[in-house]
Amino acid sequence: MQERVVPVSDFDTVLVVDFGAQYAQLIARRVRECHVYSEIVPSTTPVSELLARRPKAIILSGGPSSVYAEGAPRVPAELFAAGVPIFGICYGFQAMAQALGGTVARTGVAEFGRTPLRVAQEGVLFAGLPAEQTVWMSHGDSVTVAPEGFTVTASTEATPVAAMEAPERGLYGVQFHPEVLHSEHGTAVLKRFLDAAGCRPTWTMLNIVEDAVEKVRETIGPNGRAICGLSGGVDSAVAAAIVQRAIGDRLTCVFVDHGLLRKGEAEQVERDFVAATGVKLRVVDAADRFLKALAGVTDPEEKRKIIGREFIRVFEDEQRAIIAAADAPVDFLVQGTLYPDVVESGGGTGTANIKSHHNVGGLPDDLKFTLVEPLRTMFKDEVRRAGEELGLPPAIVWRQPFPGPGLAIRIVGEVTRERLDILREADAIAREELSRAGLDREIWQCPVVLLADVRSVGVQGDERTYGHPIVLRPVTSEDAMTADWARVPYDVLERISTRITNEVREINRVVLDVTSKPPGTIEWE
Repeated sequence: MQERVVPVSDFDTVLVVDFGAQYAQLIARRVRECHVYSEIVPSTTPVSELLARRPKAIILSGGPSSVYAEGAPRVPAELFAAGVPIFGICYGFQAMAQALGGTVARTGVAEFGRTPLRVAQEGVLFAGLPAEQTVWMSHGDSVTVAPEGFTVTASTEATPVAAMEAPERGLYGVQFHPEVLHSEHGTAVLKRFLDAAGCRPTWTMLNIVEDAVEKVRETIGPNGRAICGLSGGVDSAVAAAIVQRAIGDRLTCVFVDHGLLRKGEAEQVERDFVAATGVKLRVVDAADRFLKALAGVTDPEEKRKIIGREFIRVFEDEQRAIIAAADAPVDFLVQGTLYPDVVESGGGTGTANIKSHHNVGGLPDDLKFTLVEPLRTMFKDEVRRAGEELGLPPAIVWRQPFPGPGLAIRIVGEVTRERLDILREADAIAREELSRAGLDREIWQCPVVLLADVRSVGVQGDERTYGHPIVLRPVTSEDAMTADWARVPYDVLERISTRITNEVREINRVVLDVTSKPPGTIEWE
């Protein structure tokens, strides 16, 4: 997210030290929502450089490592003696405890997802908040002994030190994730830290779209030309609309119908997006090409990489055609990469690779495009807000998130034309019934997954069947970094299940996934 701001010195600044957290950007965002300017910095930043930025406060993020593991990022003890208020979250909390003489250990009991928290002392962080509250946990290690001079203010059944503070030293920490909305009073806890640190709520977020347009204009220059691949989703649509506003008809959009889209989506792109933006659009029917490349492949990571490779090669072909038609170079490739895509692909400092996103990680060495990614630091809801400001139709702006690799990664097993047809019909039924029930804005996303390599005995029409199970994965989320399974009313689930088993004869069993993220991802793969 790029903001046009007056010099940072005019605002109090909070630095978020990123230890490879899935939620580092979310922390920074929550701080900004409290009207305090924030920036993310790598955990490798020397203490002297951190302090040279004159931060009003520092927040230590979570991360995938164990603080006692070899090579795990450390926090120098000197940082805690610098007089800058510091708030440790999850890994940052454990790193603080370890650096100051506390004990961090693997207790054998992990906590993931919603967890009851008991507040023993309100202190600063919990002042005026309920003694019993629900928080969002994601950890396997625990602080078992707090450093000397700290007051333990909260605990859970499995974690004796779930929060601690030493206000006279300006040091605070929690094991849970206050930045995640599933933590009932997380924002209030974060705000109490900012208030205690003396951070003035004087910063305001300015127009995201205008800033993104200006940055694209600077990147591409007055004569540069760009190509953008439209997937049918809101991300690529908004990215294209931003670039089109910046450079006009020097942008050509390419819609690749890879045969992996949901029912009706190809037609929507060709009709609605062009009507709303007036963008130049080339349509490529590449379904056979993608199916051939995916033949025999079952590994989800390999699927993602193959689809990414084929996308790039299609763009390479289109680049030649566009150059030939325009008699001018096309140097830039626009992609709708979001921040969650980047971090899940291992794009942060020490970040674990959860899954490879098809549009993350750069381009093949032999392809000479310069990437333009105007959404790279945005979350999905911010992208939707930008789409509305750009005048995109609601059907595109509010479409459920859909992965770039499409239905290919919603088939557990080999991708074939027959399996795609089965999944496409089942997915269309689920989407139709959820819309009919008025749940489109309540449910973040409902992937429908075909367990293609699984067969299940059923009985239909008094006959034995040996069909496939379908998994419904409805979730609620704000940013895709965390998600909770959606409580879809039973009558809606019943209609979905009945219609799918009646209308899609190859399916004889419908299954509901009730797993949060973490520990599960949103997509099955």
